[in-house]
Amino acid sequence: MSLALSLSRAMHGLDAPLVHIETHISGGLPKLNLVGLAEMTVRESKDRVRSALLNANFQFPRQRITINLAPADLPKGGSRFDLAIALGILVASKQLPRGVLDGYEFIGELGLDGSLRPVHGTLSAALACKSQNRCLIVPAVNQHEAAIVSDANCLAANSLLEICQYLTGECSLPRCQPSPPIDQHNLSDMSEVIGQGSAKRACELAAAGGHNLLLFGSPGTGKSLLAQRFSSILPPLQENEALEVAAIQSLTGKINQWGIRPFQSPHHSASPISLCGGGTDPKPGAITLAHNGVLFLDELPEFQRLSIEMLREPLESGEIHIARAKGMTCFPARFQLIAAMNPCPCGYATSDIQLTSKRCRCSPEQIQRYRSKISGPMLDRIDLHVAMDNQTLDLFGEQVETEASHTIQQRVIAARERQLHRQGFNNAQLAPNDIKALLNQKSDIVSFINLAMKNLSLSPRATHRVLRVAQTCADLAGRDIQLDDVKEALSLRQFELSE
Repeated sequence: MSLALSLSRAMHGLDAPLVHIETHISGGLPKLNLVGLAEMTVRESKDRVRSALLNANFQFPRQRITINLAPADLPKGGSRFDLAIALGILVASKQLPRGVLDGYEFIGELGLDGSLRPVHGTLSAALACKSQNRCLIVPAVNQHEAAIVSDANCLAANSLLEICQYLTGECSLPRCQPSPPIDQHNLSDMSEVIGQGSAKRACELAAAGGHNLLLFGSPGTGKSLLAQRFSSILPPLQENEALEVAAIQSLTGKINQWGIRPFQSPHHSASPISLCGGGTDPKPGAITLAHNGVLFLDELPEFQRLSIEMLREPLESGEIHIARAKGMTCFPARFQLIAAMNPCPCGYATSDIQLTSKRCRCSPEQIQRYRSKISGPMLDRIDLHVAMDNQTLDLFGEQVETEASHTIQQRVIAARERQLHRQGFNNAQLAPNDIKALLNQKSDIVSFINLAMKNLSLSPRATHRVLRVAQTCADLAGRDIQLDDVKEALSLRQFELSE
C-alpha cells in the first residue's frame, strides 16, 4: 500500500486554483477510480495515462488505484491533469523515488506515446505558481505563454519520460523561452484616412479619455476605416495590462501579440453568448477578449437587440458575471466600444449626393424603426456620437497632408498622464462626485450645463458623460476645464440631439 501527492492547477475563469492529486494504491482487483468532481474529460485520462506509462517503458500497477482531486467541491475539467496523475502513479508504485515531486507543479495532456500536448490557461497557472514559489513544468508548446511571467520558474518538456529523467537527475530541462518579438511597423496608420476632421477629433478624444464612440453616416464614408485604425493612437499597454490581456487569450489557447491592445470585431450575426461569454464551462466572449482594447461593432442596429442590451452592465462596471448551475464566473471586460451604423436602412438618409441611385428611399417610419433598435439607455452609455461627412475627394490628386498616428498618440499619452496624475484613472471612469469637484467654482459651466439639460432633454447620465468628455478636451489642451470644452463635448452627441 502506497500514497503519493502531486500538484496541478485547475482553470476557473482567469484564476488557476491549486489542485492536490492524491494517489493511493492498495490491494484488490485491478481498477482505477477518479474522485473529486472530475468531469468526463478528466475521467477519460485513465486510458491516456495507462497507454502513456506503458509506451514510456513504465509499469502500470495491476492493483486498485484511487485518485482524489482535492478540493472535492471544485469542478475540474480538461486534460490538464494527465501529467500530474501519471507522476503520482509512478511515485505511489515506487517507480520514482518518494519526494521527487516536492516543490513542483505539473500541467499537460499526455499522448498515448507519452508525449506532452498543449493545454489552455498556462499563463494563469504560471502566475499562481510564481506566487507560491514553486517550479512549474509545462509542455514545450506552451513555453512561450509561461515565459511571459517574468522571474517565474517554469521548465518545458516534450514527454513524460523527459520529466522522469529530470526528476531523477539523469538530465536537465530547459527554462521556458519567450516568443520572438513581433514587428509592429506594419500597423495601419491614421494618416491613411483623408478628411473627416470631426471624426478624427472624436477618435482622439475617445483614445485620450477612454470614452466609447458611435460613428454614423452613409456607406463608404470611412466608418470602418477609422475604427480599424483607432488602436494605432492608443497608448501602449502597461505590463500589468499586457499580462491581463495575455491571461485572457491563454484561456482560448492562443496568445496573439504580446503588448498589443486587442481588437475584436464580431459579425452582426453573433449570438449573445459569443459576445458576453458563457457555456456549461464558462468561456470568455468577445467583450472579455477585448479587455484593455477595442470592441468594434459594425452595423450596430443589425445585431440582435439582446446582444446589444447585454453590453450595458459591462460598459458601466468593466466586468461581466456569468452565472451557471456549477457556480458564478467573473471575467474582466473593460473595453472601449467603437460602434458604426448607417442613418437609415438604405444608408443614404443624410447623404447630399444627388445621384438618383443614391437618394434615400426609406419612409420616416422605416427610419424611426431602424434607429429605435438602439435603445435610449444604450445610447446614454456611449459618450461620443459623431456624423461622418459625405465629402467628395480627389483620391489621385494632390492631398492635404494628414497627421500620422504617432503624432496623435503622443498627445493622447500626455492627456492620459495628466488624468493619472490628477485622479489615478481615465476620465471615462470619473464618478459624479469627481466631476463635481472638477467644476468647483466654475459657475458659468454649471449654469450652461443646467440650461442644456433642460433645453436638450439630456438625462443625468448623458450630462455626466458630456462633462467627462469636456474634461478630456481640457486635458488634451493641457489646462483646466472651460466653457468651450463643454460646448465641444455637446456638439459631439449629434445622433442623440438629432432625434
